[in-house]
Formats: sequence, structure tokens, C-alpha cells
Amino acid sequence: MLAAERRDHLLGLLAREGKIVAKEVAADLGLSEDSVRRDLRDLAAEGLCQRVYGGALPVSPAVVDYGARQSVAPDGKRKVATVAAGLVRAGGSVILDGGTTAFAVARALPKDLDCTVITHSPTIVAALIDHPRAELFLLGGRIFKHSAVACGAAAVEAAQNVSADLCLLGVTGVHPEAGLTTGDAEEAAMKRALSARAADTYVLASSEKLGTASQFRVLPWEKASGLITDADREDAVVRELVGLGVEILSAG
Repeated sequence: MLAAERRDHLLGLLAREGKIVAKEVAADLGLSEDSVRRDLRDLAAEGLCQRVYGGALPVSPAVVDYGARQSVAPDGKRKVATVAAGLVRAGGSVILDGGTTAFAVARALPKDLDCTVITHSPTIVAALIDHPRAELFLLGGRIFKHSAVACGAAAVEAAQNVSADLCLLGVTGVHPEAGLTTGDAEEAAMKRALSARAADTYVLASSEKLGTASQFRVLPWEKASGLITDADREDAVVRELVGLGVEILSAG
């Protein structure tokens, strides 16, 4: 089989099955696992898959920069944001992650809601400036421009000195096996630090993120209270997550 034919086969398999297991592909095609791994390296270098141990998973469309992400699945993000905003109770406190879905949550919060919002995102604070009863706490540090959030040691240290009832967390990849992932190591560490300071953590994920993975794990499923998504409840990934005991809050 020519290299171009192998490439098409692998991309087709990824689209149909949602994953590539290198050992199985090698056996099916009569190739060495090294050959399959080289093909997967090439596909990953083009941004067409996310390599993981033993094979590859679909790459998340949410790894593009902040500006570009604003045009990715805006309707889905608004639906997720509406459900997420409903979890923030009057008099309560929430740690609100950065990113475009979290920004939609900020926009969905009632203007007269009495609450405390803790965030490492300047864009979230700016969106809530005209909410007169919202107490705002901005955690500082080095700004990771890709997501318009503070990251790094100073931001993680600041996060360790706050606490909240709820954390609404954004990720780029949501996968039953790979867990909750994002594309930057420091951002992943910051998300873990934020989640650790809340009684409950709900993950914000519009449907295009389901079944995909990025390079760095944020949390395993047992550390999340639930997932808010607009994906259909009959979606294969949703059904698999339900089978793992993950609470799904439907925004469809």
C-alpha cells in the first residue's frame, strides 16, 4: 500500500471509529507498527490527529487561537453557557475559566445576580464590569495570549488562596479514554489548580469537542462533577461517558 493510500486509510479509520490503534492497523495492513507510527507522526504534524499512547485520536478544533475560536460553534457554546449560568446561585461563588465558552457564560449571567466571580481571565472581568452586584476577583500572572488568561507559577499560587462553590471549566478535548485535555501544559496546570479550589467542577464542552483530544491532560473523569454539552444524548461519546458514570447536563 502506497503512503498516500495509507494516509487515506488512517484518516478514514479516524473518522469512522474515532480512534486509531497502531497495533491493530499494522496487523490489518501487514505493516510494522513503526511504519504506522511514522504515518501518525506525519498526520499529527499536519494537525490531522492527536497522537496518544498506542495510536491516535481526533484532534480538537478548539486548539486555534482565541480570536478564531469565537467563530467555532457559537450556537453550541451559547446553549452550554445558558445551562452553566443556571448553576450559579444567588449569593454563591464561582471560579470561571477563560476561553470563548466561559465568556459566553459570563454574558449569560443575569445582570442583577448577587454572586462572587473568581477568574484568571481579563476578558471575563471586562464582560462582568456592568454587573453591579457581582463581586469580581481577577487572579494575576503571565498572560497566555492564545486563551487570554493568566498562567504560570504566580497565577497558580494565587489560585491556591481562593475557594468557591463551583468551578466552570473549559477544555479543548473531551474523550472517554483520554479524559479532559488542552493544548498547553501551563494552561492545563492552571485549570487543575482552579478546579481543586471548588466544591464542584462542571466541564463546558460544545459538541465539536467530544471524542477529541489535545496533548495535555487537565483532569481525569473522576475529578469532574459533570459535563455540560449540547451534544445529543444518543451521541456515541455521550453514551460512553454515561456508562463511565459521568453526569451529563444536556444543553441540546
